[in-house]
Amino acid sequence: MNQFSFEYPFLLLVLIFFLLCAKWCKERSRAIFFPHVKRLIAQNSSKNSLLEWLKWMGVVSAVIAFASPVTTKSYTSSKKEGRDIVLILDASDSMRQGGFDASDPWRNKFDVAKEVVGAFVEKRKNDRIGMVTFADVAFISSPLTFEKKFLQNIIEMQQLGMAGKRTAINDAIVQSYSMLSRSKAKTKIAILLTDGIENMSKVSFEELLKMIKKQNIKLYTIGMGSPRDYDGRYLEALAHAGKGQVYGAGNAAILSKIYEEIDKLETSKMDDRKIVEYTYLYTYPLFLAILSLLFFVYFRNVKGA
Repeated sequence: MNQFSFEYPFLLLVLIFFLLCAKWCKERSRAIFFPHVKRLIAQNSSKNSLLEWLKWMGVVSAVIAFASPVTTKSYTSSKKEGRDIVLILDASDSMRQGGFDASDPWRNKFDVAKEVVGAFVEKRKNDRIGMVTFADVAFISSPLTFEKKFLQNIIEMQQLGMAGKRTAINDAIVQSYSMLSRSKAKTKIAILLTDGIENMSKVSFEELLKMIKKQNIKLYTIGMGSPRDYDGRYLEALAHAGKGQVYGAGNAAILSKIYEEIDKLETSKMDDRKIVEYTYLYTYPLFLAILSLLFFVYFRNVKGA
């Protein structure tokens, strides 16, 4: 929104001086008309009304020009730094287990996981998000994308058994890091969700740790279910190598809180800068002042007043 103001508003007080002088000052001579300002403001009962109008138009416009009228327009320029995130989802046979959600004991872990992951995706407005699904094999369910609707549809399409029954966690992380290594984002994150123990990968644990440590990718690991369902030390070692954190989710409510915490920890950076655009308008009253005073001198000489 544009705002009008004067850069030097105190100069408008000069108008008071002209008004006082118009009343009390006496005209000294008729020989010189310009640039003596007092000459312009001296009152004379015989003056033509046009001359009077031109005189005051020139004086007021000149004072306004010196006060420097200006319009300002303020707006905020926001620079957002999004993040590239890969969600690693366990689709092994152990995710069929029910009783994880107290509000609906018949729901299995996988359905709860899809709901919580979907809610997390919905919150990440400025990030690119991809997904890797794993069981016997690991595959890219979705490349990194800003299209949240597309990704939500991909999440809904995930089914138990589509990648087998066992648990290839190492291969899934390799797939995720391979995707993120091609990213040019400053911040890269991988979030592993599993309820099982590694038993199927072609990549060894030692090779995986070396790869994780070399990459500038933060890794969060989440164990889902009872601590007996997954290897807590294994997940902790992965998170430590990836400079992330390890979590344990014993039920659906805790799982939701974990993703909410990660969402807060990994907020997208936003650099807000206030920019003020100035438009100086003094040229308009200045031009009017010069024009008015020139006409004043011209008509006064013509009339011989």
